[in-house]
Amino acid sequence: MDEYESLSHTKWECKYHVVFIPKGRRKTLYAELRAHLGEVFRRLAVQKQSRIEEGHLMPDHVHMMISIPPKYAVSQVIGYIKGKSAIHLARVYGERKRNFVGQHFWARGYFVSSVGRGEAMIRAYIRAQEDEDKKLDQLRLWR
Repeated sequence: MDEYESLSHTKWECKYHVVFIPKGRRKTLYAELRAHLGEVFRRLAVQKQSRIEEGHLMPDHVHMMISIPPKYAVSQVIGYIKGKSAIHLARVYGERKRNFVGQHFWARGYFVSSVGRGEAMIRAYIRAQEDEDKKLDQLRLWR
């Protein structure tokens, strides 16, 4: 079992599986942007005393398992990460890409579920997500 995290008066283990998408589910998370965005997410999570345990950036959505202290609401941390990363993307990539929507990069909302004791299963799911999406794309070719 992993070590529990500590705050001044609290021992905790709060991990969440989070999924969110770019606005319009555009396939904009690619190549240079995709490689750069993981580090941006990690730095932003640290600013809210959180840690991204596992993550995978798909071309049209983001999967992450994130550890968030109980003093923060999940919505507060994810809203912060989405908002600040959109601003960062607008500053770094906004001038180079046509039709880049800047600070409105992410769609409203997200999916979240608590991880609990199924952590290994969630980690495996996040790692295998790209292969599963490729299989679905191949099946759609036959429709």
